Amino acid sequence: MLLLKKKYFYLIYLLCIVTTPFILISLPINYFDSGESICLSKRIFDVSCYACGLTRSLQHFIHLDFKVAYEFNKLIIVIFPLLVFVYFRELKRVLKIIKMEF
Repeated sequence: MLLLKKKYFYLIYLLCIVTTPFILISLPINYFDSGESICLSKRIFDVSCYACGLTRSLQHFIHLDFKVAYEFNKLIIVIFPLLVFVYFRELKRVLKIIKMEF
């Protein structure tokens, strides 16, 4: 029974991994631009951290609006390639596990 639950977990996880980029691409480019910040550093100490604006920057970067992405957070130049690398590595790992399970 535990093995069956594990299979379903990995299938649902794979579905989430595969659909997340499509969801982000389908959202409007300025979807995350408005609203209050949820950053604890910003809320408690009123100081911007290194990750402030990274979600907005990533959304603009995905939609090929590089100038605005860079203005939101300059670290997008480093973070985006790392995210792509980690994404595909995790996808490969999960596919390997699912292949072994079935």
